[in-house]
Amino acid sequence: MRKPMMAGNWKMNMTVAEALDLARQINQLVGDTTVVEQLLCPPSVCLHPLKATTTGMPFALGAQNCHWQDSGAFTGEISPPMLRGLADYVIIGHSERRQLFGETDETVNKKTRAALANQLIPVVCVGESLEQNERGETTAIITAQVQAALEGLSADQVQSLVIAYEPIWAIGTGRAATAQTAGEICGLVRSILHDMHGAPVAAATRILYGGSTKPDNIGAIMEQPDIDGALIGGASLEAGSYAEMVKITAEPYSG
Repeated sequence: MRKPMMAGNWKMNMTVAEALDLARQINQLVGDTTVVEQLLCPPSVCLHPLKATTTGMPFALGAQNCHWQDSGAFTGEISPPMLRGLADYVIIGHSERRQLFGETDETVNKKTRAALANQLIPVVCVGESLEQNERGETTAIITAQVQAALEGLSADQVQSLVIAYEPIWAIGTGRAATAQTAGEICGLVRSILHDMHGAPVAAATRILYGGSTKPDNIGAIMEQPDIDGALIGGASLEAGSYAEMVKITAEPYSG
């Protein structure tokens, strides 16, 4: 059974002190729930202090981005070896990286390979724009993005990573895909994995939905059989809302 994940992407928010306080608040509210994997992705400057502070707390930590080179003259970038030991996961190809910073399918693949080579688990993001959606291009876009991101990876590597479907038109807009639509596209992703690597890999790989997920819609989203969790933006910056989403996700496993 695929373990559900609630991944909080804090984006460019939180000072170190604020990040530590938020992690402590979440820990107090959620308690020792282990049936849901809790992933916190703070700004990179917060990873080291969070790593030290959250020892013994039920959190995995993730970086929000990485470069594909181990080192070099890349001012402002962070390499996978620098993250090793501080982060368990790394988000790759987030829609904001694609839209604002020139991320491409090629760089997503290079970063995914580099992360895996450095024992980091990639959270590979795919998603279509509003214009692509309205033109009926969602299936073609998602298929191309998944295939490009995973090109050259082995079956074992693919089933070890996480894929997040996050429609660009739902990021930070307050608009969310319906649970049914999110489930259908996550099902499409799983079918692409099946075509690329077979049924066992498709069945084992976790697929998240991201895009204005909140406590009031997470229950319906998690009822979809091909959705294994959420990549949460704004709702993860408030301890109560993130903790509530973890609790709602854990309910079916608690009986």
